[in-house]
Amino acid sequence: MFAALGRLTSRRPWYVIAAWLVIAVVVIATHPTVKATTDQSDFLPHHYESIQATDIMQKAFSSSQQQQTYGATIVFDHSDGSPLAASDLQQIDQLMAGVHLPSDFTTTTPAAASPNNKIAYVNIGMTKAAQNETTAELDQVVPLRDQLAKATQGTGLQALATGELPQDYDQSQSGNKALAIVTGATFLLIVVLLGVIFRSVLIAIMPLVLVGLVLGIANGLIDWAEKIFSLQASDSTSVILIVVLFGIGTDYILFFLFRYRERMRHIELATDKATRRAQHRESVAYAVEHAGEAIASAGGAVFVSFMTLVLSSLGIFKSIGPSLAIAVAVTLLAAITLVPAVVTVLGSRALFWPGKKWHNEPKGARFAWIGRQLGNRPGRTAITAGGVLVILALFCVVWGGFKPTFDLTSSGSSQTTDSAVATKKLDDNGLAGATQSTTVVLTSTNGRPLTAGELTAFGEKLQAAPGVASEVRELKPSLQPAEVSADKKTAIYAFPLKDGPDTDAGIADVKDGVRPAAHAAAPPGTEAYVGGLTSVFVDFKAAMDRDYAVVFPVAALIILIILGLVLRSLVAPWYLMISVGLGFAATLGATVLVFQHAAGQNGLIFLMPIYIYLFVVALGTDYNILMISRLREEARAGKTPREAAAIAVQHAGPTIGAAGLILAGTFASLMLGGNSLLTTMGFAISFGIAIAAFVMAMFLTPALTALIGHTAWWPGHGDEEKPHRELVG
Repeated sequence: MFAALGRLTSRRPWYVIAAWLVIAVVVIATHPTVKATTDQSDFLPHHYESIQATDIMQKAFSSSQQQQTYGATIVFDHSDGSPLAASDLQQIDQLMAGVHLPSDFTTTTPAAASPNNKIAYVNIGMTKAAQNETTAELDQVVPLRDQLAKATQGTGLQALATGELPQDYDQSQSGNKALAIVTGATFLLIVVLLGVIFRSVLIAIMPLVLVGLVLGIANGLIDWAEKIFSLQASDSTSVILIVVLFGIGTDYILFFLFRYRERMRHIELATDKATRRAQHRESVAYAVEHAGEAIASAGGAVFVSFMTLVLSSLGIFKSIGPSLAIAVAVTLLAAITLVPAVVTVLGSRALFWPGKKWHNEPKGARFAWIGRQLGNRPGRTAITAGGVLVILALFCVVWGGFKPTFDLTSSGSSQTTDSAVATKKLDDNGLAGATQSTTVVLTSTNGRPLTAGELTAFGEKLQAAPGVASEVRELKPSLQPAEVSADKKTAIYAFPLKDGPDTDAGIADVKDGVRPAAHAAAPPGTEAYVGGLTSVFVDFKAAMDRDYAVVFPVAALIILIILGLVLRSLVAPWYLMISVGLGFAATLGATVLVFQHAAGQNGLIFLMPIYIYLFVVALGTDYNILMISRLREEARAGKTPREAAAIAVQHAGPTIGAAGLILAGTFASLMLGGNSLLTTMGFAISFGIAIAAFVMAMFLTPALTALIGHTAWWPGHGDEEKPHRELVG
């Protein structure tokens, strides 16, 4: 198949290029517009308690439920840090009465002071429409902040806005900034590294042009998929998609170009133009035939890894998995069709211009030396490489191990934003839970209305629950329902937690305190459901634990089957998968070592293991497949296992090294994004890619294959010699 594809792309390149351009125009011109969501509850299935609470409230209260949702929390203090007096609280109420609230904000609560009187806060309601949190709604934060700045001017007071909409606005702005930084850094890295590796202008810019075209097509197809299959779109996909596409797109282009250049170096170039052109076309076809299988196998493994995320119970991964899978599929097809066609049209001289020595095989190449050393001592190499992985892996299970954190707000944006500074002031002054109320819904299950006695008794027990803010515990009279439905069958209790609603401590407040107390306090014939953002995070954790137990094993099994079919072996896939598993554990362990131990962080964001799986396991498998494919090719050429390992490292090593460096570098650019989530993710994934390329694929895989010998291909005959075509020239 790949031989036929090579002949097509080298003989009819303009047809291939025209087909891609037509597809791009059609897809980009016709794709639907899909709105992204930042509402975390949109990503959870409806059987979770937090979502059930929301559904009950929406059915029972309709639009009146907007009164229980705070769009913003305004934090006031004196610019000189002095305590607030009672007159200051009155002045704050007067200031807020004069503030012209943007359309997505409703009434304000009276100013309330912190226990130490250092700060005061006012909560502002949010309309139901604003709960969708589109770009237009988030942009309402700007005029709100402008109004507050004007209102406090000359008063000695200062005001900062935090809460749901301001926090999401700041995260959105941080994400846009991160996207620009990461895109620029990725482009610069690709151009510089490819320019250094190939000494060529066109090769340096080729990924930017071709992958840019692929990105347009992929985005259009992703929008179609999200509309047809009702997938949730997430803002976080944009940054990840750019890094993935330009990273693996450049990798696959390198896989092809290194094989093309290697073939051309085995040919004595003709002096006449016609013969030289024929040699060029034949080399393109040869590169597609030999690199195409490795690219297709690697891309297929990545595609399957991403697609297994449809088994996730979280909508965010059900969306991002297919989205990335679509992008990988388009990139894969472009790498084995569009790239060879463009190379055919350019010709070797233009392709490598202004380089003049590209046709000369470098003498005394370091990869040839590495290959010889590995071939002579495969046992020592395997023990050293495997030992490095095992030592790093220990950090994710011992010495404290991986500790998940759910603090998405502080990790998702810079700590210098207004919302982050205001939230810290609340935390530091005993008002951690003020920005987001937790809601408990008490609903009748037997069809009778709730009585006043039941509502009061339930409120008293709820008020005493662990995790409830101290000011709520001290209420006289006891906690009463914030609202009762018209049919008296459903009531809502709203109150702040003693800890921040999006912190690990706040999550513990709900999981171990409020939920058990609410369930136990529900009168006979009723049920209690705990809702709100913190309750959503509690369910997120449960969903993630379930996904880890389902998605990872299924993905590993499918990749194992793919490797078995590609290699026609029952032995090689097992040690390849074991090495990939070690790479995953080593990456997580190194991240724990750097951020939990060295940097002193309380934990890593709870999504980190699945992001490492997405990119280190899925993309790192590419390099193993490229190396094992070259090992098999050399074995088929009649080499002994150790000779095959030495030659495979000599020829595939530069490809893997360059590809790994570029892919690790593109992910490392995430560390420039400006928030701790991207910093941690950038380190973890770039480190994992480096481990996959420079430890697993470069040393562990060829060393193990050399040690196992012919048995590595059992029961197939993958290492049997096969006839191959003569070189042109």
